[in-house]
Amino acid sequence: MEYIHEEQELGKVYDSRLMKRLLAYARPYWRLILLSILLLLVLSVIDLARPYLIKVAIDDYILGPTQAGEGIREQHIQALVRLGWFLFGVLTLGFVLNYVQVYILQYTGQRIVYDIRQHVFSHMQGLSLSFFDGNPVGRLVTRVTNDTEHLLEMYTAVLVNLFKDVFLLVGIVVVMFRLNVRLAWVVMVAIPFIVGLTIVFRLKARAAYREVRVKLARINAFLSENISGMRLVQIFRQEKRKLDEFDEVNYEHLQASMRELKVYAVFRPAMELLFSLALAFLIWVGGGDVIRGVVEFGTLYAFINYLDQFFRPINDLTEKYNIMQSAMASAERIFQILDTEPGIPEPAEPKALREVKGRIEFKNVWFAYVDEEWVLKDVSFVIEPGETAAFVGATGAGKSTIMNLITRFYDIQRGQILLDGVDIREISKRELRRNIGIVMQDVFLFSGTIKDNIRLNNRSISDERIREIAQYVNAHHFIDELPQKYDEPVMERGATLSAGQRQLLAFARALAFDPAILILDEATANIDTETEQLIQDALPKLLEGRTSIVVAHRLSTIQNADKIIVLHKGQIREMGTHQELLAQRGLYYNLFLLQYKDDFQHLLG
Repeated sequence: MEYIHEEQELGKVYDSRLMKRLLAYARPYWRLILLSILLLLVLSVIDLARPYLIKVAIDDYILGPTQAGEGIREQHIQALVRLGWFLFGVLTLGFVLNYVQVYILQYTGQRIVYDIRQHVFSHMQGLSLSFFDGNPVGRLVTRVTNDTEHLLEMYTAVLVNLFKDVFLLVGIVVVMFRLNVRLAWVVMVAIPFIVGLTIVFRLKARAAYREVRVKLARINAFLSENISGMRLVQIFRQEKRKLDEFDEVNYEHLQASMRELKVYAVFRPAMELLFSLALAFLIWVGGGDVIRGVVEFGTLYAFINYLDQFFRPINDLTEKYNIMQSAMASAERIFQILDTEPGIPEPAEPKALREVKGRIEFKNVWFAYVDEEWVLKDVSFVIEPGETAAFVGATGAGKSTIMNLITRFYDIQRGQILLDGVDIREISKRELRRNIGIVMQDVFLFSGTIKDNIRLNNRSISDERIREIAQYVNAHHFIDELPQKYDEPVMERGATLSAGQRQLLAFARALAFDPAILILDEATANIDTETEQLIQDALPKLLEGRTSIVVAHRLSTIQNADKIIVLHKGQIREMGTHQELLAQRGLYYNLFLLQYKDDFQHLLG
């Protein structure tokens, strides 16, 4: 998959294709969205009614006939009180409806974004490891968090509220023309200037926005790389140089942000100036008409209020434009993930595995991670049920690749991999992996407790079973010494546990699921001698009764394997038992000699 960078050219501010897909997520909530739009329509009517009611109060009752009798004036006062209470009721209703509308809209937006996040994360879980090899974790996390948050703002602040802006603007124009055509045209004079200013802003804002995003992405990339590599930075005393590099990147972002600020700083005051000029023109023309008695004072007051309401959504355009631009860019990146096809397809009609015996066969397997840069070349071997097979060879020989292919993390280009005589591509991934347990060199532990990391939320594995397994693999001793024992919290990635303790938990986890096939990929590397002795004691118990595949650099850990397969540059060069391979005096013999040259003769004896 192609990288998704902020540095790439941003898409359109409005893309109908993306919007159609975004609206598909809103479809299940169309009733709530429709209710929200209807409430906005009512709120728009209330907003339009407020200046009109005040206009009626001024013209009909406050500045009514000055020569009216006492009875008429009393009627005006009573009517004015009723109108005041009516206006109070309208404003109270508007407050209540506004609360309900905002709550419904925010609830709907949160539900839509919840669904999108669920969909994105679920889709990513089904993608092959090659996808994650090519995309940094931080960037993927950003897709599920920040980018979906931008969509929330679009659904709530732009998409639905756009209806209110349209309702309000159309309603203002209609009411103004109904009140006074001459004054309405006075206000309309400002529209061409508004449109021109908006077009200029849109062009300038897009370029400024993109430049800021580019610089921000570079800051994020720099921070991610240097924080991850802080150990090396400090060991080689590169703090000053890295600080200077960061200062340069940070200053470029500051400059870009200031250029963006200038665009927004010009647009808002320019719009305010345009509003002030329109207001001055309205007062000049309308005030003269009021003095001449052509227009009532209340009507002029209503026009001033409507002019303010007319400019309000236009002033908000800067924020809405920014939100829409971010949302379209985020949507493009999110859908790029969702459009990525799983690299490991499920079979159309998967074959069921009844009782897995564990016979593994590679038949003329060719595999490359990239194009035809072959990592494995015409590899063939058979591991019988219950056998322990070990793979050895130099770094890059293809040992770990074979492990990844057995679990179908990647698919081969040529040949076949058979499990109990069935091509693993004809078995569902869930069924295949359910029968395979893996213990890696770099053990990953989740935040939670010790027992949660052993059972991996499989509630069918009881606490008693967990303790029994921990004792079996010699992990119970260190767990029992922890303050909360099996309920001891595990920090992120097991940071508070030693490498050996994490490895013992990995063995317990593998045994808890009782797989028919067990893969140990450098499982005894980078651990202390005491823990290695515990693991060596636990290994025979783990391997008993199941097909086992071991990758190891320490040849002492595989001397008892039923079959040792020596790989060199993606090909099988030797195969046999420990003694048979030593007798051949080939690659295995040379590897063994390199590791034990000091006491080689003693070990042979």
